[in-house]
Amino acid sequence: MKKILAFMLTLTFLLAISACSSGTESNNNAEENKIVPETELVITATNYQFDQNEYHLKKDVPVKITFKNDEGNHGILIPGLKVQLDGKNDSKVIVPTKSGEYEMSCAIMCGTGHGTMTAKIIVD
Repeated sequence: MKKILAFMLTLTFLLAISACSSGTESNNNAEENKIVPETELVITATNYQFDQNEYHLKKDVPVKITFKNDEGNHGILIPGLKVQLDGKNDSKVIVPTKSGEYEMSCAIMCGTGHGTMTAKIIVD
């Protein structure tokens, strides 16, 4: 009887935690969607290259980063800005809060030139 009661309490606890974490994630997404971008940065990818070697953003200015894939199968990953975009998730609004250079690379293994498909995001 004690084992059944312990099992039921554990199950109830896990369900409660699961429900709480889902609500928190939805609230974070809702807060992000409330940010109104002041500018937009469009990054276009073709086979093994981005359309620019450097992209410039302003510190503390909300920007919508939009990814366009013109040729091949690509995505972008900017770990320092917590941005990952591809064909399914092609835009994100961020507010860069630290000046500096951030490495950007292709997020999808795209072939022999994948390792050289990089660029920089410079936050002034």
